[in-house]
Amino acid sequence: MTMEPVHIVGGGMAGSEAAWQAANLGVPVVLHEMRPVRTTDAHQTDALAELVCSNSFRSDDWEHNAVGLLHQEMRKANGLIISMGDRHKVPAGSALAVDRDGFSADVTAALEAHPLVTIERGEVDGWPPEAWNSVIVATGPLTSRALAEAILQRTGEDSLAFFDAIAPIVHLDSIDMSKAWRQSRYDKPGPGGDTAAYINCPMDRDQYHAFLAALAAAPKTEFKEWEGTPYFEGCLPIEVMAERGPETLRYGPMKPVGLTNPHNPTVKAYAIVQLRQDNALGTLWNMVGFQTKLKHGAQTDVFRTIPGLENAQFARLGGIHRNTFINSPVLLDSQLRLKAEQRLRFAGQVTGVEGYVESAAMGLLAGRFAAAERLGRPCPAPPTTTALGALLNHVTGGHLSMPGSPAAFQPMNVNFGLFPEIETFDKTGPDGKRLKGADKTRAKKRAMSLRALGEIASWLSLQTAPESVAG
Repeated sequence: MTMEPVHIVGGGMAGSEAAWQAANLGVPVVLHEMRPVRTTDAHQTDALAELVCSNSFRSDDWEHNAVGLLHQEMRKANGLIISMGDRHKVPAGSALAVDRDGFSADVTAALEAHPLVTIERGEVDGWPPEAWNSVIVATGPLTSRALAEAILQRTGEDSLAFFDAIAPIVHLDSIDMSKAWRQSRYDKPGPGGDTAAYINCPMDRDQYHAFLAALAAAPKTEFKEWEGTPYFEGCLPIEVMAERGPETLRYGPMKPVGLTNPHNPTVKAYAIVQLRQDNALGTLWNMVGFQTKLKHGAQTDVFRTIPGLENAQFARLGGIHRNTFINSPVLLDSQLRLKAEQRLRFAGQVTGVEGYVESAAMGLLAGRFAAAERLGRPCPAPPTTTALGALLNHVTGGHLSMPGSPAAFQPMNVNFGLFPEIETFDKTGPDGKRLKGADKTRAKKRAMSLRALGEIASWLSLQTAPESVAG
């Protein structure tokens, strides 16, 4: 039997995951990726699922962190992105960070080797052809202008947009380790057990305030045509954070807690810059929280004032680009289909989720929904008590604007605030005493996570590949 393929537009995190999921359920896929035929301002390679910003998938703690729970649910769903993330993880404390080149190379290789996946290089420069009766649009934050305009015309909506920023990457051998040191905050071990996953650069009070002054005075990239575009709060440029007050960075990416300088253990640093390993070799390190819109020359001048980075050599400087997403709660149904034209689904950041893992999660769902539809099988949305279901629910209808104000749908990372409450959980500790404060919150999150993992397993058990194809 010849089955028509599902066409997936965009080979980023969401598109790659959608292709993998649909193909593994026995449905042929054509994955359309415009690179290298057409390049973007942010991508450096033609590999699928290229990590254009940070190399971190954030916390891997499934018991107490919603994104860690999302990791675990995607592992249970045989997720391509999370499995390759696990394969290429690098030390990052309690977070899951990956070697970006090895990760993207293996995602590409896995899809190229899959017998039901065909990869076509070239731009889909407008509305997908009518002959494609099942389409997933997973074009991400850098959707081409032609396709973005076609989406606007078909939906009758204005697109929403925000700025997204990239942090610099430093060569390890250019960091002065007589001033910097290796340590994870509070010596907390990560997935690999490493308690020294970060490089720390300390500042005293005068150095910190001199750094703030240099940030304020340095020339910045301006985008006149993008005026009025907001920043995503979870990825603010460092100079924008600094503008909010002199203590903002000390309570954000430069907080000096949980760390002891072995070069001067009796003196507490006033602020600390952290760098996280960016590749498997450990030769490249990402400046954590230092996404920026400073002009390139200014970046080298300002960031070399940081103790330990005076002679820093940068493998990549920071940058900024615009991210675009649609008004998903209005436009999409619970299967991620466009209400006005149900042959089309949307997935990834264009739906209004933020983060690598959340984007891949929307691809996972879109791929499974499209495959089930092609196979003539039901595939209900996952329960809202799961991370996948909670995120999907927010995107497709769970968002509410404030009464009396216009809709203000904004990108969202997964978080426990999107989940239904749980009332039944153990509220006493091992000593039999009633839990309070942070201990009670942790117990509640763990109970929500255990509930989610049980329910996602039940949801996944309903979906299997046809015996004739699964072999």
